Amino acid sequence: MIKIQDIMTEPVAACSPDTNLAAAAEIMWNADCGVLPETENGKLCGILTDRDICIALGTRSAPAAGIPVRDVATTNVETCTPESDVHAAMHSMRRAKVRRLPVVDDQGNLKGLLGLNDIILAVDRKGSELTYEEVLNTVKAVSEHRSHKTAAKEGRASVAAVA
Repeated sequence: MIKIQDIMTEPVAACSPDTNLAAAAEIMWNADCGVLPETENGKLCGILTDRDICIALGTRSAPAAGIPVRDVATTNVETCTPESDVHAAMHSMRRAKVRRLPVVDDQGNLKGLLGLNDIILAVDRKGSELTYEEVLNTVKAVSEHRSHKTAAKEGRASVAAVA
């Protein structure tokens, strides 16, 4: 069994709810990442993607420095624990149609991030029970298009709601 703690990315760059989008974009640039967990006192409270920043800036009449992460980040976040099995994490990714899962402990503290890239790189590890077919099926499920109504139900603001 491959545990998340054996393949997750750590440490992870993060931001707070009060971080503005300009500062969040700079953190992403410096950390060479496209997602930032939103944390408060070390506990996960949301997740912000580079796409979230772009959509927010394209649909609001406000500068990036004037929009706090709390107004844009997704708050209904699918997570996993360090002790979780990679198969359970892939199931969660397929169901939620997400490419990354924040890794949290039992108290909700951010411990790392599991991305599809971490899983793909784990396939070739000696003794890995993961197969390329399983990973490809996860990538396919995550890549299916969602409607705006589905995204709004998952905690993402729709374009109409932010315009």
